Amino acid sequence: MSTIQTTTRLRDLKLGGMAAALEQQQSQPGTYQDLPFVERLALLLDREYQTREHRKQDRLVRQARLKLNATVQDIDYQHPRNLKKAQVAQLAQTAWLEKGQNLLLTGPCGSGKTYLACALGHQACLNGFVTRYYRVSRLLLELTQAKADGTYQKTLNQLARIKLLILDDWGLEPLTSAQRNDLMEIMDDRHGLQSTLIISQLPTDQWYSAIGDNTLADAILDRLMHNAHRWALKGESMRKRLKQID
Repeated sequence: MSTIQTTTRLRDLKLGGMAAALEQQQSQPGTYQDLPFVERLALLLDREYQTREHRKQDRLVRQARLKLNATVQDIDYQHPRNLKKAQVAQLAQTAWLEKGQNLLLTGPCGSGKTYLACALGHQACLNGFVTRYYRVSRLLLELTQAKADGTYQKTLNQLARIKLLILDDWGLEPLTSAQRNDLMEIMDDRHGLQSTLIISQLPTDQWYSAIGDNTLADAILDRLMHNAHRWALKGESMRKRLKQID
């Protein structure tokens, strides 16, 4: 079988990474011809593995629907806002996700909360974790629509399987009784199993009153705050700073 036939067969078998690596080896015979067969095969397999990992990462990033194209490498530490490199590095390792812990991210408008959350979400995708970003109002609207079309339980099951659920604008709008119940269902399904990242302008001591029902507030916040990392950003708006620089 010729090299062209072999690479065609590899692509037919959806082994495009190996096919590309084989073509590279054939185009650079001086580099690879003296390697034992097993080593050359290992290089082909390694390329296929890397290709699949990159494809998986790209798919996870697309499915996450992150609001911002953010990475932990591009986080700005120049302006004082209670942002520590060591803390970011620790969270970027994603051990907290493996333990099913939560992250409560608070701070004033424009302090960079959403960027930081999206950067951590992007890193979670690179580490192979299913991630999804929602504004709370849009998530609650989606659940209301799911009740109407009969897919409510299916939607809850899908949310329960997301390893990192990012909820932005927490406490920004008053909740109805049905919406409080929806949040309770989500938090109960995820408690101790998956991780939830909350982004809010309100400090955590105001979340109780923001939920608006004593019994459900106790239940929701108990599941959110138990074993959670808390991070309060400070300082003036990053948007204002950047505008002044421009």
